[in-house]
Amino acid sequence: MKFIIATFLTALLSYAIGLFMNLPWWSFVVCSFVVALAIHQKPFKAFGAGFVALFVLWGVLAFMIDSANDHILSRKVAQILPLGGSAAMLIMLTAFLGGLLAGLAALAGSFIRKS
Repeated sequence: MKFIIATFLTALLSYAIGLFMNLPWWSFVVCSFVVALAIHQKPFKAFGAGFVALFVLWGVLAFMIDSANDHILSRKVAQILPLGGSAAMLIMLTAFLGGLLAGLAALAGSFIRKS
């Protein structure tokens, strides 16, 4: 139950801070860290909650933005990167990087709470 609450809270706070605040793009890392400090979980579960929350959030947001412009920009960026021009792979890479950063921040928060 704590895992679901931490996942939902991380995604909600990250979305809200990105929507209503004028902060840098990495502000979701602070949200993930704070949620991991507030909700006591084992380090692996804290990492998983942060990773899943931001993987889903960034994946959905990137897909919505990409669909709005008919995948024009993402295809061009995917051609520059070694992704074979696949817009879907670029969205997955974006979601993975966001999830990894949030997961590591949650892991750090869990370790700090533990000590």
